[in-house]
Order: sequence, then structure tokens, then C-alpha cells
Amino acid sequence: MEMEAGFTPDIVEHPLVHVSQRYDWDCGLACILMVLNRRERQTFLSNFRQICDEGQFGESTWTIDLCYILKDFNVPHKYLTTMIGANPRHRGNNYYKSYTLDMVRVNDKFRHAAEHGVDVKQCAVNYRFLIDHLGTYGNIILLTSASLLYCDLCKMNKLPCELRSCLSITPSYMGHYIVLCGYNKRLQKFMYRNPACKDKVCYIPYQALDKARKANGTDEDIILLYDKTS
Repeated sequence: MEMEAGFTPDIVEHPLVHVSQRYDWDCGLACILMVLNRRERQTFLSNFRQICDEGQFGESTWTIDLCYILKDFNVPHKYLTTMIGANPRHRGNNYYKSYTLDMVRVNDKFRHAAEHGVDVKQCAVNYRFLIDHLGTYGNIILLTSASLLYCDLCKMNKLPCELRSCLSITPSYMGHYIVLCGYNKRLQKFMYRNPACKDKVCYIPYQALDKARKANGTDEDIILLYDKTS
């Protein structure tokens, strides 16, 4: 059963310092940089390679890897997913070409999440739940299928964002992290920051985002972030 939502304001936008990804694999890390404060962001950037080495993920970051980094920076969060551990169905997905190497690390991090203070819950949520969190607690780091992601404000209204040309994306699944930073109920659109795009807030209809975040390959991974003052 999906988790439900409550009352929220009609329009919410959380201001963020935009961070663009530097490589074709670090979108999740760029999303973390967006939600850190200035001092934490500088610490991360100064120790970028060391943090990657200690996380043991190389150039293949999974959501659980991001959660461990958020915990190291004392960022309150909760990880929601429909699959605890590495999903065996992804083994044949071309995007997960390093699945066999990743599987041991990912499963080990899931197994020891609680003792490391990483809160993981297996569940599915609807878009109203996302609105409720944005309106009550803070931002959301979201795994999507990049081929289904677009911005209503980019060139000629509904042409895909720079993401497609930047990453040479095909219609097949390609995991891509974004930061949901707000919504507009009148427009029925979410606002998000895309680390593959320039410094701007993108807009996407509720249903379109649902399609992108529920695509086969995402396991509907969501990292709920909570303001430290909440």
C-alpha cells in the first residue's frame, strides 16, 4: 500500500546552490553537493577522490552509497525503495554493466545500514507523498530514468533538457539523480534541479515525473531530506 500525504501550501520552492556534474557518472554526488551547506560543500570538493575511494563505488554510485555519504555529513534523511539490496532483475540491464562487481558492496551496505545510522524503508509512495514532504520537511533526491525526464521550460516548451545531448541518451533506461526542490499545485508540476543542466529550476508535470521515477531500473529509489532545524 502506498504512503499517503497531508495538507501542504499551494506553492513551495526550496532555494539551492546549483551544482553541475563533472563526469557522466557523478549526478548523485552533484545532488548531494547541492543540499550541503557551503562549508560542507567545500569539504566534499576538497576530498572528492578520497570520499569516492572510501565509498568503494568507483564510478558506479547506487542510492545506498549516497545515503552513507549523507550520513557522514550528518544530513538527516530517510531512504525509501521497493527493493532492499541489489535487485537481481537488473543483472541483465545494459545500464547495470558492473552489477556483478557492485552487488557485494551494495548488499553489504544495506545489511549494515541500521548500525551505521542509515534509515532504509521498503515501500512505494505516490506523488502526493512527495508534495507533502516538500511542503513540510525539505528537498528530495530522486532516481529517475533520464530518457523520460524533461523540462517544460526548456526550448520550445517540451523539448528535452540539455541532458539528452550532454549524455547522448538513448530511449533505454539510464539512471539519473535529480533534486526535487518544490512544486506548484496550480500548474500541477514539480520543480527540480538537474545536475546535467545549467543553473536553473526545471518544471515537470506530476504524472511525467511519476513515469520517470517508476521506470524499470529505478526501484523507485527516493532519499527524503530533512532540514536540520526540523
